[in-house]
Amino acid sequence: MKNITRILLGATLASASLLAAAADNPLSVHILDLQSGKPTAGVAVSLEQRDGQAWRALGNAVTDAQGRVRALYPAGKPISKGVYRIVFNTGEHYARLRQPTFFEQIPVEFKIDDTAQHYHIPLLLSPYGYSTYRGN
Repeated sequence: MKNITRILLGATLASASLLAAAADNPLSVHILDLQSGKPTAGVAVSLEQRDGQAWRALGNAVTDAQGRVRALYPAGKPISKGVYRIVFNTGEHYARLRQPTFFEQIPVEFKIDDTAQHYHIPLLLSPYGYSTYRGN
């Protein structure tokens, strides 16, 4: 019984630690499949920041079982004002499903003016269309 209690306590602390880190992160994403109405797990997502005319890679992640990346910005670094781009690699997702799609990648560019805010970028996805907006 003590071992089970220790395991549960360890899992609870690990989950709390992950949630706390995500809460401190200024950027998150979420993908919802409009065709099925379910979260879209396993999609590779990359984050870049515009640097002059080029894009500088900041990080990569994969959406979890809830279709989320809760902490996309590099941990421990303050976000700066500027133009950013998230690239959702949706072609790989549809290839796994053996379903055709029109969009291999979906780049979403946005500007951060207020570094004190949290930025959430949801993607509503279907094989032949998508929509996005500034979430919270």
